[in-house]
Amino acid sequence: MTRHARIALTLASLAALSAGTLTSAGPAAADTTPTPIATDGVWGIDYAAGYLTSVEYRPDGEQYVVGRQLSPDGSTVLEQATRGFAGTYADGTHLERVPCDAGGCVPLRATGTQSVGYFQVDEYDKERAQIWGQPTSYHGTEPAVTGGRFVDTTGRYFVYDAASTGKQYVDAVNQYRAEDVRLTRSVTAASVWGSALWTPGSGNGVVTQYDLEGKKTVATVSTGAPCTVKELQVIGRWIYWNCGPTGAAGVYDRTAKKNIKVPSGPALVGDGYLVQHDRTAGKLMLTDYHSGTAAAARAIADLPAGGTADQRRLTWSVDKFGGGIAYVDAGHTIRTVPSGVPTQSLGKIESDLDNDYFDAAGRNSANMAWMSTWQLNKPAAWTFTVKNAQGRVDRTLRGSGTAIDLAWDGKTDSGGYAYNGMKSWTLTATAADGGGTYTTSGKVALNGGRQGHHDMGGYAYGELVTLNSSGTLSLQYTNGGGKFDWKQNASGWPVGTVAVPFGDMGKDRCAEMLVRMPNGELRRYAGKCGGGSYGPSSSHTSLGIGWNAYNVFTAPGDLTGDGRTDLLARKASTGDVYLFANDGASKLKPGVKIRSWATYKKIVGAGDLNGDGFGDVLVQDRAGTLWRYDGTGTGQVKERVRVFSNWGTSYNVVVGVGDITGDGKNDLVSRDTGGNLYRNDGDGKGSFGARVKIASGWQGYKGLF
Repeated sequence: MTRHARIALTLASLAALSAGTLTSAGPAAADTTPTPIATDGVWGIDYAAGYLTSVEYRPDGEQYVVGRQLSPDGSTVLEQATRGFAGTYADGTHLERVPCDAGGCVPLRATGTQSVGYFQVDEYDKERAQIWGQPTSYHGTEPAVTGGRFVDTTGRYFVYDAASTGKQYVDAVNQYRAEDVRLTRSVTAASVWGSALWTPGSGNGVVTQYDLEGKKTVATVSTGAPCTVKELQVIGRWIYWNCGPTGAAGVYDRTAKKNIKVPSGPALVGDGYLVQHDRTAGKLMLTDYHSGTAAAARAIADLPAGGTADQRRLTWSVDKFGGGIAYVDAGHTIRTVPSGVPTQSLGKIESDLDNDYFDAAGRNSANMAWMSTWQLNKPAAWTFTVKNAQGRVDRTLRGSGTAIDLAWDGKTDSGGYAYNGMKSWTLTATAADGGGTYTTSGKVALNGGRQGHHDMGGYAYGELVTLNSSGTLSLQYTNGGGKFDWKQNASGWPVGTVAVPFGDMGKDRCAEMLVRMPNGELRRYAGKCGGGSYGPSSSHTSLGIGWNAYNVFTAPGDLTGDGRTDLLARKASTGDVYLFANDGASKLKPGVKIRSWATYKKIVGAGDLNGDGFGDVLVQDRAGTLWRYDGTGTGQVKERVRVFSNWGTSYNVVVGVGDITGDGKNDLVSRDTGGNLYRNDGDGKGSFGARVKIASGWQGYKGLF
C-alpha cells in the first residue's frame, strides 16, 4: 500500500469523527519570514521553546509523532527525532484522536523541554497520559481513564482531566529523582508555570497559586474577571483568563497589578500576546498586550475557517516560551511566524538541583554524576562552570534552549577525574533574543574522583596514619576543621613497620597503602576508600623484597605528569633519592635516581603546594632551614626554594598530610619532642602559615606517616 493510499484509508476510517470537510489554507500573505517545513500532511501540532511537534507520515509509510528543534529565530531545523509511534499496533493500541479537518488528529501538548504529552488508548479502550522525552522512552505511570484531555504543561509539570472519573490530575516527570507532587482534584480551570499550579479561588475573578513542591498555597490574585474563571493560561507575569468560549476575557499583569481587556473567544497565549483564529476572515490574528494595553488585533497568517470550530493545536499553535506561531498551510507545509512582540527578561521558571555531594565512583550514592535541571522562560545560550577550591576551572559545559539538563560526571575538561573535594559551580545563561541574562551558583562536594594528597578516605581530606607501640595502625580522619576527629584501627603490626599513604595504583580511584615490612618486603594494600584501617592480613600484593636498603619512603604526589601518585625512596648507604613511578597497573616502575640528599634530616612528600598540578617535596637541612623542591611533571624536581629559616628544630616528625582544613590547599602536620601536634596551613603558593597546636600527648605513637 502506498503512503497516499494509507492516508486515504485513514481519512475514510476516521470520517465519522469529523463534522467538516478537508479544507486547506491559502498563501500566508501576512507572513514576514515564514519558515517552510514540507510534509505529506499534519494530524496535530504544538510548538514550545522552539520545539515543533507534529503527527506525520514518515518515509516508512507509518505515522509518528515528530519533534523538530528550530533555531531561535525559527529559520532552521537544528535536529529532528520521533516522540513515539502514532499508528495502530497489532493489538489495537493507538493514540487518542479528536475530530479535525484532516480526519482525526492527535491532541499534543509540548512541554518546552523537547518532550510532548498525549494519550495512548490500549486494547481495552483505556487511556493513559504519556510524556515522551526520547524516541523510545516515556513517562507512563498515570492511571487508566477515558476521555482524557491535557489542560496544561510546562517543563516537568502537567495537568489533565478525565471524563470517566470527573477528576483532574496533576503530576511531574523527573528523570533523575522520585518526586511526590501528584494531585487528584476536582475539574476546574488550571495552568502550570513550573511548580506553580494556578486554579480558580473563591469569588469572581480570584485565582490561587499552589506550590506543588512545598504543598501549600502561596498567593491569591484578584484578576478582575466578572466570573469564576473558566480557562487559565499563565506565562510568567501574565495570567490569561476567560469566562467561557464566548464570555469576557482578560490578562492580569502580575507585575503591574492591572487587568488588560482582550478579545473573547478561543485563544493561545504567548509571552505578551495572544493569537486567535478568525474563521470568518480566514486569518490568524495577534493581539499584543505587552505594553499594558491591548493593541488592535493584526493578521499574521491566512488560515481559512475549515470544518473544525476550534483548531488550536490541530492546525496552529503558539510558543509560549518567548517564541512565535506555527501553522499548517494549503500544501501541508508547516510555517512559523515570529510574533514581533518584546518578551519578558530571561529568568528561571523552576529548577531541580541534585544533592550537595555525589560519588563519581558510585560507592556511596546512587548517582555517579551531579544531575540537575533548570527551565528558563525563553531560549538562551548557557554555560555551566565547575571550579575547585583554588578557583581553577575543572569543567565547563555549554548548551542552549530553555531546558538545561546537565549531568557532571566528576571529570575535568581534559577527560580525567577532578580531585575530590568541595567545588563551586556557576550557571550563566544569555537570552538568544538579547533580552537579559540569568545567573545562579552553588557548591557540590565530589567524592569518588581523583584522590588528593594523603586522601585515604576518598572524601578529599588528608588522613594521618599512626602506629603505636602495641602494633595498632590507625587512620586519623578529619572533618575538615584542621584537627583529627576520629580514627579507624587495625592491630597486629610488627615493630619496624613503615607505612606510606599512597594513591590509586589501579582504576578504582581508591588510594592504596604501601607498607615496608621489617624484613624488607614492600606490600601494596588495596585501597578501602574510608572502609576501614589496614591489618597485616588485609588484601595485599608484594612489590618485592630488599626495600630495607632505603631509610626514607614518601609519596610526593604526581611527579611524572601522568596523574598518578609516585614514590620517592632514599638509599641509606648513599643518600641517593630514587623515583619509583606508579604504572597505573598495581605496580611500581623501576627506580630512577633523581637527586642525592644525604645531608637532609627530613624528606617530606607534600603533594602539590604551588598549584601547578605536580607533586612537591619539602626537605629540612641540619641548620633547620626548610626548602621546597617543585615537581616538574617529567619525573624530576626543580632547584630548591627556601620556605623557612630556623624552622622546626624541635620536631621529630613532619608529615605532608594533605588538606585537613577544607580549603583545598595541602597542609603540614608536625610533632615535637614533647608530644605536641601542630598544623601549618598551606597557602597554595608554596608556603605555609604560622603553626597552630591541634593536639597533645602524641608521644606514644612510634610512627606518624
